[in-house]
Amino acid sequence: MGNSFNFNSFAALLFCVLAGVFFAWLLYGRSSVLERSLRISLAVFRAVTVSLILWLLFSPLIRQISYTLEKPIIVIAQDNSQSVAAVVPAGFDSVEYRKALQRLREELSDKYDVRVYSFGDHVSKGLDFSYKGKLTDAAALISQLTDELMNRNVGAVILATDGIFNRGGNPAGDIAALKAPVYTIAMGDTVAQKDVLIANVNSNELVYLDNDFKIEVQADAYQCAGVETKLTVTEHGEKLHEELIRLNGNQFSKNIPVSLKASKLGIHQYTVSLSPVKDEISVKNNSQRVIVEVIDDRQKILIAAAGPHPDLAALREAITQNKHNDVSLVTGEQLNRIDPASYGLVILYQLPALSYDADAFMNKARATKVPLWYIVGAQSNIGQFNRLQNNVNIAASGRALVYTYSDINTGTSVFDLDAASAKIIENFDPLQAPSGQLSVSGDSKAVLNQRRGKLRSSDPQLFFINMDGRKLGYLIGEGLWKWKFSEARENEQVPVFTSLMNKIVQYLSVRDDKRKFIVRKAKQAFDENEHILINASLYNDSYIAVNTADAGIQLHDENGKAYHFSFSKFESAYRLDAGILPPGNYSYVASTTLGTQKYVAKGSFFINALLAEFQQTVANHQLLYQLSRQTNGKLYLPDQLGALKEEMIKSPQMKTLSYEDRKYEELVNFKWLFVLILILLSAEWFLRKRNGAL
Repeated sequence: MGNSFNFNSFAALLFCVLAGVFFAWLLYGRSSVLERSLRISLAVFRAVTVSLILWLLFSPLIRQISYTLEKPIIVIAQDNSQSVAAVVPAGFDSVEYRKALQRLREELSDKYDVRVYSFGDHVSKGLDFSYKGKLTDAAALISQLTDELMNRNVGAVILATDGIFNRGGNPAGDIAALKAPVYTIAMGDTVAQKDVLIANVNSNELVYLDNDFKIEVQADAYQCAGVETKLTVTEHGEKLHEELIRLNGNQFSKNIPVSLKASKLGIHQYTVSLSPVKDEISVKNNSQRVIVEVIDDRQKILIAAAGPHPDLAALREAITQNKHNDVSLVTGEQLNRIDPASYGLVILYQLPALSYDADAFMNKARATKVPLWYIVGAQSNIGQFNRLQNNVNIAASGRALVYTYSDINTGTSVFDLDAASAKIIENFDPLQAPSGQLSVSGDSKAVLNQRRGKLRSSDPQLFFINMDGRKLGYLIGEGLWKWKFSEARENEQVPVFTSLMNKIVQYLSVRDDKRKFIVRKAKQAFDENEHILINASLYNDSYIAVNTADAGIQLHDENGKAYHFSFSKFESAYRLDAGILPPGNYSYVASTTLGTQKYVAKGSFFINALLAEFQQTVANHQLLYQLSRQTNGKLYLPDQLGALKEEMIKSPQMKTLSYEDRKYEELVNFKWLFVLILILLSAEWFLRKRNGAL
């Protein structure tokens, strides 16, 4: 059936009624057993029953209309951040204001749907006058209101705040989506009070050891003309920098660069502070802390050789293009004075050599866990080379040499080589390699294979072996200087040779993390309103992540107070949400036991005290005025809440809306019809039974 009662509907209904009457006439029209009045009643029962059953078979739709009234919604949002209570204007009565706002809420609730919120660093329902919010995020408030009240009958938004929004930005753009006037209650004081403060500190999070670095300090001052203050930078109480600042105006702002020396590895916490001045309104904003991590990213690389060779200059020049590589070239007898363990990578250029076997140095290098890169060429002592290591054997016949080109092994994934670089490498001049059968034991990863002319081979030219966690590299052939010149001859713009050498160095020198219990913080420095998130991973002897064992962690603040937590298990790892903790320095010790082996991981992190609410103490009533004006609202002072109430009542926006809800439903869904049919059939049966008509 359609959505309206048309001709087809009328015809169907008429058919059902006539069919019901016809069936009733057939049964009772010519019956002489029952009295006439009873026959008429039973006929009506049967006609109605049959008509309803037939009508239900047509599945008709019944239109239902309902009306819902929605009162205007008034939102009252109170700024609960610290800045509201930090500076109180003259004549402001906080207790009376709270009573007035509560009274306004109650009076408006009689006629309107009033929703109340408090906002600061988070949004909560209800009025909160504790003023403990570490930040003012009005954008989060507007976002929540938009989610909850979009396309609702919002009559007005009353926003009580000082206009100092230091998180989330200006909410003016987003609040227009509510399509309601915004009435602002101007809290705070627009008169600048006497104050000096650290407005901002900029610095790099990472600096390198022994480098000089700068932190930039923005020092602001209000109503302090002619006063002097002292800027100091300290670490653990030790004074690193001191500077006298003369405040030459009532609105003073200056960016001050401070140079420091990264002389020690690790996490460093610097305190930047300004000395207090007499009668300033707050000293909480006189200092800030900044975290800097000092790392030694320079990789010490030793190139060891028997004597001079053109390859050494080409190799050294290429590797030193990376400023993080500290390359030393040592030859001959001077190698005996070198400790290989002090380097991150040792390149053994044609050592042992025919002219100098370097036995003492080679034994020291092999005894360490330092990665080694063997380069084998015409000057190599192949017999001694075969004896010193067990991974590669060259069955050389005398001192014969063979020229081998480079062929990219596409089956490896040691490091990426793009198509253009691969083509250039394959066009490099050939290397001179010892002639003989090359055999490699163990699992090796070849980047380049040897190619003799156009004849490809499976013999590796550049390959790597991981032996008990120690990385070893092999290059079979000398003549790297020719690669350098052939690259310059054919392709001056792309330094493929330099890139290839540095990829080799990086692969060999980067050490795999073989710790079996690893704890990672979400960040090194948390804000005091952030949850402390810590993750951990535990590996078995096969270095497969497991979390069958329980893991715990103990935190200690700078005062020695301990916090005990247990990690939660998640998939094959561990995670911990330690919640919100007081600001300060924290160290931790995490532990777990797998089998009979106990594992411990230690570290530290810092929780930064949020001082944003004290870095701007002058209320921004101009912003509130613009916010109200662009939404056709008004700005009121805290003692004008009575006038605000009258404005609410007179506002044309305050209209109750009526929503019509039209719904079409199949007649078969009305259960009472089935009850009616059952009653009619039961009554008909009972009367016929009682009067002997069955």
